Amino acid sequence: MGLTCPGDVDWAGGGSGYRGYERTVVVGHGEVDWRRASEAVMSWEIKRRSGFRVDPQSAGELRVTAGAEYRITAAFGPFAIHEPVRVVAVVDTLIRRGFAYGTLPGHPVSGEEAFIVHRSPDGTVALTIRSLTRPSPTGIWRALFPLLLVAQRRYRHRYLRALIPL
Repeated sequence: MGLTCPGDVDWAGGGSGYRGYERTVVVGHGEVDWRRASEAVMSWEIKRRSGFRVDPQSAGELRVTAGAEYRITAAFGPFAIHEPVRVVAVVDTLIRRGFAYGTLPGHPVSGEEAFIVHRSPDGTVALTIRSLTRPSPTGIWRALFPLLLVAQRRYRHRYLRALIPL
Protein backbone atom coordinates (compact mmCIF):
# COMPACT_ATOMS: atom_id res chain seq x y z
CA MET A 1 0.00 0.00 0.00
CA GLY A 2 2.93 2.37 0.41
CA LEU A 3 4.33 3.90 3.58
CA THR A 4 2.81 7.30 2.79
CA CYS A 5 -0.66 5.69 2.69
CA PRO A 6 -2.33 7.82 -0.03
CA GLY A 7 -5.69 6.11 0.59
CA ASP A 8 -5.75 7.09 4.27
CA VAL A 9 -7.16 10.40 5.51
CA ASP A 10 -4.94 10.33 8.60
CA TRP A 11 -1.24 9.52 8.45
CA ALA A 12 1.22 9.00 11.29
CA GLY A 13 4.31 9.76 9.15
CA GLY A 14 7.96 9.29 10.04
CA GLY A 15 9.44 6.16 11.54
CA SER A 16 12.23 3.80 10.51
CA GLY A 17 14.79 6.60 10.24
CA TYR A 18 12.76 8.60 7.72
CA ARG A 19 11.98 12.30 7.89
CA GLY A 20 8.21 12.59 7.56
CA TYR A 21 6.44 15.50 5.90
CA GLU A 22 2.78 16.26 5.24
CA ARG A 23 1.11 19.44 4.05
CA THR A 24 -2.32 20.23 2.59
CA VAL A 25 -3.41 23.24 0.53
CA VAL A 26 -6.77 24.15 -1.00
CA VAL A 27 -6.63 24.08 -4.82
CA GLY A 28 -10.25 24.78 -5.73
CA HIS A 29 -13.93 24.21 -5.12
CA GLY A 30 -16.59 22.19 -6.91
CA GLU A 31 -16.81 19.51 -9.56
CA VAL A 32 -14.82 21.29 -12.28
CA ASP A 33 -11.85 21.93 -9.97
CA TRP A 34 -12.08 18.35 -8.66
CA ARG A 35 -11.86 16.91 -12.17
CA ARG A 36 -9.06 19.28 -13.18
CA ALA A 37 -6.97 18.60 -10.09
CA SER A 38 -7.50 14.84 -9.98
CA GLU A 39 -6.62 14.45 -13.66
CA ALA A 40 -3.49 16.55 -13.14
CA VAL A 41 -2.38 14.39 -10.20
CA MET A 42 -2.93 11.13 -12.07
CA SER A 43 -0.86 12.31 -15.05
CA TRP A 44 2.21 13.52 -13.10
CA GLU A 45 1.36 17.19 -13.68
CA ILE A 46 2.55 18.23 -10.21
CA LYS A 47 6.06 17.04 -10.97
CA ARG A 48 5.99 18.35 -14.56
CA ARG A 49 4.65 21.79 -13.59
CA SER A 50 7.40 21.95 -10.97
CA GLY A 51 10.18 21.64 -13.52
CA PHE A 52 10.70 17.88 -13.86
CA ARG A 53 10.47 15.62 -16.88
CA VAL A 54 8.69 12.29 -16.26
CA ASP A 55 9.37 9.37 -18.59
CA PRO A 56 7.57 6.03 -18.33
CA GLN A 57 10.03 3.13 -18.14
CA SER A 58 7.76 0.10 -17.75
CA ALA A 59 4.39 1.56 -18.76
CA GLY A 60 3.62 2.83 -22.22
CA GLU A 61 1.89 5.98 -21.04
CA LEU A 62 2.37 8.82 -18.63
CA ARG A 63 -0.80 8.06 -16.64
CA VAL A 64 0.01 6.78 -13.14
CA THR A 65 -0.15 2.99 -12.95
CA ALA A 66 0.48 0.88 -9.84
CA GLY A 67 3.75 -1.02 -10.16
CA ALA A 68 4.95 1.04 -13.15
CA GLU A 69 8.43 2.51 -13.17
CA TYR A 70 9.28 6.04 -14.29
CA ARG A 71 12.40 8.14 -14.62
CA ILE A 72 12.03 11.64 -13.25
CA THR A 73 14.64 14.12 -14.48
CA ALA A 74 15.61 17.45 -12.97
CA ALA A 75 17.74 19.55 -15.32
CA PHE A 76 19.97 22.41 -14.20
CA GLY A 77 21.51 23.99 -17.28
CA PRO A 78 23.69 21.32 -18.88
CA PHE A 79 23.37 19.00 -15.87
CA ALA A 80 20.62 16.50 -15.22
CA ILE A 81 19.76 14.37 -12.23
CA HIS A 82 17.83 11.18 -12.99
CA GLU A 83 15.54 9.76 -10.34
CA PRO A 84 14.28 6.21 -10.91
CA VAL A 85 10.97 5.51 -9.12
CA ARG A 86 8.16 2.94 -8.94
CA VAL A 87 4.50 3.67 -8.17
CA VAL A 88 3.78 1.71 -4.99
CA ALA A 89 0.17 2.71 -4.29
CA VAL A 90 -2.76 4.27 -6.13
CA VAL A 91 -6.04 5.55 -4.72
CA ASP A 92 -8.93 6.37 -7.08
CA THR A 93 -12.30 6.98 -5.39
CA LEU A 94 -15.07 9.53 -5.78
CA ILE A 95 -13.50 11.78 -3.11
CA ARG A 96 -9.79 10.86 -3.14
CA ARG A 97 -7.31 10.36 -5.98
CA GLY A 98 -3.58 10.08 -5.94
CA PHE A 99 -0.56 7.88 -5.71
CA ALA A 100 2.70 7.21 -3.94
CA TYR A 101 6.01 6.40 -5.54
CA GLY A 102 9.07 4.86 -3.97
CA THR A 103 12.65 5.54 -4.91
CA LEU A 104 14.72 2.90 -6.70
CA PRO A 105 18.52 2.37 -6.64
CA GLY A 106 20.25 5.35 -8.23
CA HIS A 107 17.81 7.92 -6.81
CA PRO A 108 19.55 10.70 -4.84
CA VAL A 109 17.53 9.90 -1.70
CA SER A 110 15.75 6.88 -0.27
CA GLY A 111 12.05 7.12 0.49
CA GLU A 112 8.58 7.67 -0.79
CA GLU A 113 6.41 10.59 -1.88
CA ALA A 114 2.65 10.84 -2.33
CA PHE A 115 0.42 13.32 -4.13
CA ILE A 116 -3.25 13.13 -3.13
CA VAL A 117 -6.16 15.31 -4.20
CA HIS A 118 -9.34 15.04 -2.13
CA ARG A 119 -12.64 16.82 -1.74
CA SER A 120 -14.78 17.49 1.29
CA PRO A 121 -18.60 17.41 1.50
CA ASP A 122 -18.75 21.21 1.08
CA GLY A 123 -16.94 20.90 -2.29
CA THR A 124 -13.50 22.11 -1.19
CA VAL A 125 -10.76 20.48 -3.26
CA ALA A 126 -7.38 20.09 -1.59
CA LEU A 127 -3.96 18.67 -2.39
CA THR A 128 -1.95 16.78 0.22
CA ILE A 129 1.71 15.99 -0.20
CA ARG A 130 3.35 13.38 1.99
CA SER A 131 6.92 12.19 1.99
CA LEU A 132 9.37 10.02 3.83
CA THR A 133 13.04 10.77 3.17
CA ARG A 134 16.39 9.50 4.35
CA PRO A 135 19.86 9.47 2.79
CA SER A 136 20.52 7.04 -0.02
CA PRO A 137 22.32 3.97 1.29
CA THR A 138 25.55 4.53 -0.67
CA GLY A 139 27.34 6.81 -3.07
CA ILE A 140 27.97 10.52 -3.45
CA TRP A 141 24.31 11.38 -2.87
CA ARG A 142 24.61 10.18 0.73
CA ALA A 143 27.28 12.81 1.40
CA LEU A 144 25.17 15.49 -0.32
CA PHE A 145 22.01 14.72 1.67
CA PRO A 146 21.94 18.09 3.54
CA LEU A 147 21.95 19.94 0.20
CA LEU A 148 19.27 17.62 -1.15
CA LEU A 149 17.03 18.55 1.79
CA VAL A 150 17.32 22.22 0.80
CA ALA A 151 16.34 21.37 -2.79
CA GLN A 152 13.49 19.20 -1.50
CA ARG A 153 12.01 22.14 0.43
CA ARG A 154 12.18 24.30 -2.69
CA TYR A 155 10.39 21.71 -4.81
CA ARG A 156 7.75 21.04 -2.18
CA HIS A 157 6.84 24.71 -2.37
CA ARG A 158 6.43 24.33 -6.14
CA TYR A 159 4.35 21.16 -5.73
CA LEU A 160 1.94 22.89 -3.37
CA ARG A 161 1.36 25.68 -5.92
CA ALA A 162 1.26 23.45 -9.04
CA LEU A 163 -2.53 22.93 -9.02
CA ILE A 164 -3.66 26.35 -7.86
CA PRO A 165 -5.40 28.09 -10.80
CA LEU A 166 -3.89 31.41 -11.85
